[in-house]
Amino acid sequence: MNDTLREAEAVLAAADCLHDAAAVQAAYDKLAEAISHEFAGSNPLVLCVMTGGFVPAAEVTRRLNFALEVDYLHATRYRGATQGGGLVWKRQPDARRIEGRHVLVIDDILDEGHTLVAIRKALLDFSPASLRIAVLAEKIHDRRAPGAHAEFIGLSVEDRYVFGCGMDYKEYWRQLPAIYAVKSSPDNSTRGQA
Repeated sequence: MNDTLREAEAVLAAADCLHDAAAVQAAYDKLAEAISHEFAGSNPLVLCVMTGGFVPAAEVTRRLNFALEVDYLHATRYRGATQGGGLVWKRQPDARRIEGRHVLVIDDILDEGHTLVAIRKALLDFSPASLRIAVLAEKIHDRRAPGAHAEFIGLSVEDRYVFGCGMDYKEYWRQLPAIYAVKSSPDNSTRGQA
């Protein structure tokens, strides 16, 4: 057993459950209802933000009872000064599929929001008919990047490092059906996420 796995197991054992599985399922239902109201009959393209968005995207889309297409994107942002903080695509969606389409991006969490701001800007350059972002969770704090927002939010979480439902602790525990927070300590209580 490697050290990171042991650490991840210890973190889960000590973690606080912020939203149990029933609360998360209710949030997925709420998201699907709001998304259906806006997108039903519009032939939308749903883009999952990898890797964290795969669980919320699967849960939300299986609740949508209208025709849609699904694709994914994988992007990262370098925060170091040498890269200028721009978006780097690991997998960019096909611009031809986006142009003139109603597009919904689904991700796991809106924390500071730098990556989602960059994704929104990049996708708007592809001229969609509309662009909306849905997140399972929104972290409540005052460090939000200018312009960072989501049109659809499932639930709120306190300003702690959270995992489960697509969010990870050192690449572990994305599959958990509830949202947990790492036990507070001076070095991890407000560590940023996506």
